[in-house]
Amino acid sequence: MRLIILGPPGAGKGTQAARIAQRLGIPAISTGDIFRANIRQQTPLGERVEQILSSGGYVPDEVTNDIVEDRLGWPDAGDGFLLDGYPRTAGQVQALDTMLERHGRGLDAVLELTVDEDAVVARLLRRAAIEGRADDTEEVIRERQAIYRKETAPLAQHYADAGLLVQVDGMGEVDAVTDRVLAALHRTS
Repeated sequence: MRLIILGPPGAGKGTQAARIAQRLGIPAISTGDIFRANIRQQTPLGERVEQILSSGGYVPDEVTNDIVEDRLGWPDAGDGFLLDGYPRTAGQVQALDTMLERHGRGLDAVLELTVDEDAVVARLLRRAAIEGRADDTEEVIRERQAIYRKETAPLAQHYADAGLLVQVDGMGEVDAVTDRVLAALHRTS
């Protein structure tokens, strides 16, 4: 299966992506994980990304598109993948469509985790305290939520119009959310 998972920052996309990908035997590809690894390794990309993230912004499309296209070319993504954190903008949707067309592929479904924003902010503040994430202050979290609503949430409508959107309640226990996602995917296949 070729999937995308959407939802605001802190909705549990990374957790669910890993669980779903493992159950389906496909790689979970997280642009956030790729960026954080580059920051830890202090690569030139990591330094650029760190400056952008610390101000609450998103990494430019051209950088993200190149990283995703490279990763989709790896052998483990040949039979499917789950994209987490990509696409975020209309430009990235176009780039992804072009990438997939070039390889004669299409998406099977786009999952959207729906959540309560205030609950997500509280969740991210707890995670920041536990993991020591300097980029997760309340101001930055709320800015990312606003950017998501403005730039990424409209993508859900695009995928709904294409008949690919599957909305799933992302609130509650992790196992319950995973069960809801897998049940929703089963209904679409």
